[in-house]
Amino acid sequence: MSWFGNHYSQFRLGLRITLAGLLGYFLCRLFGLSQTYQGVLTAVIVMQGGVGSSLKAVVERVVGSLCGALWAIAAVTALQSLHSVHTVVMIVLVLVPMALLAAFKPSFRAAPATAVILMLSPAAINGPLIPGIQRIEGIGLGGLAAFIVALLVLPVRIQEAFAETAGRVSGKMSELAAILIRAVNVQGDTAAIQRLHDEIRKSINQAELAADEVLREKTTHLSEGPDPLPMCRALRRIRNDLAMIGRVTSELFPDLVRERLIAPSETAAAAVAAFLVDCGNAITRRGSAPSFEICQKELTQFASTLKGLRWIGPMRELPDDVVGRIFGLAFSLEQLERNLKEFVDRINELSAGK
Repeated sequence: MSWFGNHYSQFRLGLRITLAGLLGYFLCRLFGLSQTYQGVLTAVIVMQGGVGSSLKAVVERVVGSLCGALWAIAAVTALQSLHSVHTVVMIVLVLVPMALLAAFKPSFRAAPATAVILMLSPAAINGPLIPGIQRIEGIGLGGLAAFIVALLVLPVRIQEAFAETAGRVSGKMSELAAILIRAVNVQGDTAAIQRLHDEIRKSINQAELAADEVLREKTTHLSEGPDPLPMCRALRRIRNDLAMIGRVTSELFPDLVRERLIAPSETAAAAVAAFLVDCGNAITRRGSAPSFEICQKELTQFASTLKGLRWIGPMRELPDDVVGRIFGLAFSLEQLERNLKEFVDRINELSAGK
C-alpha cells in the first residue's frame, strides 16, 4: 500500500492517458471519422499531469497541425502543376519553412510532422485538402477528449501540489541550516550536505514547474489564488544564504573563536531549523506563517557575537582570512534574517489567497 501511495501520481496519469485515448476513439467514431488514430494519438500525446499543461499541449498541437496542414495544402497544390518537380525537392520546399518555424517557435513543433504526413500520405494522392481536413478534425477531437479527462477525471489541484512542494523545500532547508550553522563548531558531514543541496535544488525546480502550471491555470481562469513566483524566489534566496554560510563554515574556525561561538551557534541553529520546519508545515496546509520573533532574536544575537569578536583582545591577532570568514558569516546571517522575514510575508500571502 505504501508503494502505491508513493507512486499515486504515476498511476493517476496512466489512468488519465488511457481514458483520454478511449474517449478520443469514441468521439472520432461518433463524428464519423474514417481514421480514428489521429484522435487517439493526439489524446495520448497531449494528456499531462495538470489541467493547465494539458490545455497548453492541446492548443499547441492543434495550432501547429493547422499551420502545417495549411502550408502543405498550399505548397503541394502549387507544385503539383509542375510535373517535373522531384519528390525530394517537394519535401525540401515543404519541410524547410515548417522546420524553421518549429525551431524558432517550439509551440509549432507539430507543423513539420503534419506537413510531411499530408504530402507523403497515400490518401493525399488526389490532393492533400481532404486528408488535411480529416487530420485537423481528428486532432481537434483528440484534444477535446484529453481536456475533458484532465478536467473531470482525478483532476490535479495544482495549488495544493505547489504548496506541498514548497513546504517540502522548507523542511529540507531546515535540515541543511542546522548542519551548516553548527559547522562553526563541529565539522558537517560533506556527503549529507551535498545530498541536501541536491534535493533542495531539485525540489525548488519542481516548485517552479508547479508555479508555471498555476499561472497557466490562472491565465485561463481555471483556478484562482496568489502569484506563486514570489514564493519560489524567496525559497531560492534562502537556499543561496545557506550556500554562503556553507562556504564560510567549510573549514573550522580556530579554537579561540569556536569556544566563544558554541552557545550562540547552537541556539541559532536550533531556532532556524525549528522555524523552517514550522514554515514548511504552514505552507503545506496553506496556513499563516509561524512567529519569527525567536528565530530573529537568535540570528541577531549570533551575528552580533561574530562582529564583536574582532574587538576582543586576542582576536585582534587573528589572520586576515579568518577575520574575513567571521564577517562573511555575520553578513550571511543578516541576509538570512532578512530573507526569512520576507519568507513570512510570502507564506501569509499564500494563506490569504487559498
